Amino acid sequence: MESAASNNDLMVRVNNRQILSIALPITLAIFIPQLNMLVNSIFLGHLSKEALGNAGITGVYYLCFAVVGHGLNSALQSVFSKYAGAGKPEAFKTVMSQGFRIALLLALMAILFTWFVSPLILGSVAETSAFPEEMSFLRIRIFGLPFLYLFQIGNAFLISTLNSRYLIIGFVFEAGVNILLDYMLIFGHWGLPAMGFNGAALASVIAEAVGMIVVFSVIGITGLRRNYGLLKTFAYDRGTHREILKVAIPLILQFLISCSTWFVFYLLIESKGAMAKAVSNTMRNVFGLAGVFIWAFAGTSNTMVSNLIGQGKEKIVLLAVRKISMWSFGLCLLMVVLLNIFPETFFQLFGQKEDFMHTGVAVIRVVSMAMLLMSVSNIWLNAVTGTGNTRVNLMIEIVAISLYLIYTLYFMKLHYISLAMAWSNELVYWSVILFFALGFMLSGKWKKRKRG
Repeated sequence: MESAASNNDLMVRVNNRQILSIALPITLAIFIPQLNMLVNSIFLGHLSKEALGNAGITGVYYLCFAVVGHGLNSALQSVFSKYAGAGKPEAFKTVMSQGFRIALLLALMAILFTWFVSPLILGSVAETSAFPEEMSFLRIRIFGLPFLYLFQIGNAFLISTLNSRYLIIGFVFEAGVNILLDYMLIFGHWGLPAMGFNGAALASVIAEAVGMIVVFSVIGITGLRRNYGLLKTFAYDRGTHREILKVAIPLILQFLISCSTWFVFYLLIESKGAMAKAVSNTMRNVFGLAGVFIWAFAGTSNTMVSNLIGQGKEKIVLLAVRKISMWSFGLCLLMVVLLNIFPETFFQLFGQKEDFMHTGVAVIRVVSMAMLLMSVSNIWLNAVTGTGNTRVNLMIEIVAISLYLIYTLYFMKLHYISLAMAWSNELVYWSVILFFALGFMLSGKWKKRKRG
């Protein structure tokens, strides 16, 4: 395996080659698990329409806890990148060790919540016939969380040290194991029991454990562990611990509020029947597939902004974000165009009937517009993250979610027109995000904040 970049070559430059060298490996790495989730949904769609619908609500529930890890991951990426830009790679080992401590504590809290509190909450709001199967799934699925969190920490380190080309290895192993075990455990092939819906949960847990093992094996084999002195001690370091939490807590709250609201949206969809649930679950796959470029360039924005500030090059931060936004929009547009030219082909993958495709095509048109808006909004929001002003991220999220909820409740409960109209709430959300994130970055107020 090719040796990793040296400690002295960690300062980013603002040009297309640098942007793509960070973003494209992340894109491919993100695409693999999204393809994995798509295959998962295809398997469940062929199992039953009810299973496909239930995968939507359980998937969003798990996503609410997964984004807690994403918030921590974004914070660690920002902190790693700041030290990289400042030429202080010796801090990486302490940042990672404290990240491990925080991640495992968060995962334990999530597991206990799912087993002992969630049944009381979901039992009162979920569809009665679906609740037992959904809860059984979640009690298995939640044990993948500690592996996912540690996997994300490894990825944050690789991105921040400009070694994003190695990301693909862990994701390929994770996705490959998940797809294979989905086939074996959902339907009972190769002598294994047919576990149905729960088989998908167990497959995902095992796959996330494999992904974690592989990413840290890569860090070891490439020499990165040795070069940066990683994983030698996990002793508590108060200063670094507090630095990470200061950046992470607003991000975790931001992502948790956002995802919890999406969970409420899916609960409201439950009252609209199995068709609406199944179509909405496929929209989650649309966001995943068409969003691979968006999330990759969003991560690039966070990393480059943090790195440039660490270098003391605040004057070229906005130039970098504009360039990243153009790449994100252009590549997302390509994905959206393909999706809208061949929507029927996409929906046929799920083994459903004509009425499913008819409903789905109308929704996909609306979601496509939201994706294009998201392709720019998310870049600027992650630029705010990169400046370390994560409290601003949280305030932007609160405003956007408040308007999103008002709009959603009106068109889902008071004046329901169609599923497509309900999904237009994404346009409201991302418009508000863009307005405030762009406004904050252009104001220059982030330059007054001294980091670290």
